[in-house]
Amino acid sequence: MAKCDICGKGVHFGNNVSHSNRKTRTMWKPNVKRVKCKVNGGNKRLHVCTACLKSGKVERA
Repeated sequence: MAKCDICGKGVHFGNNVSHSNRKTRTMWKPNVKRVKCKVNGGNKRLHVCTACLKSGKVERA
């Protein structure tokens, strides 16, 4: 599970390029945490990236 429920940030794909210019596939995952948040007056567990937590888009329960 590497997708933010708030902003939709997900994995990105690309190439690792070595000094000798060899290329291998790689993926970069966002820093996603499973946190308890207040949603519609109740508490719910969501997968939230740390950027959304830091910016205050989510109110923690």
